[in-house]
Amino acid sequence: MQVVIDANTIITAGAVISVLVTGCGILFSAHKWYLKQEHQDKQIAKQEQELCLLTYGVLACLKGLKEKGCNGPVNEAIDKIEKHINKAAHELEE
Repeated sequence: MQVVIDANTIITAGAVISVLVTGCGILFSAHKWYLKQEHQDKQIAKQEQELCLLTYGVLACLKGLKEKGCNGPVNEAIDKIEKHINKAAHELEE
């Protein structure tokens, strides 16, 4: 049995290797993108929780000012924040 290596064999081997390397590169890039999206989803959820806490903190401060006798913009801000919280809660239920 004799093995003959000619130009067509080398070209075919090179093409097969190129396809394999390109395929692995595409799979690796897709996996890396997926991991990045997952990380971003976690970060967004964390920021939403922080924003919720800040909103409740601002609402508490405004209600404290109202108890001290502040009127006008304080009452308007309290109403707007409470409406926003209620609207957001109803959107989450749907």
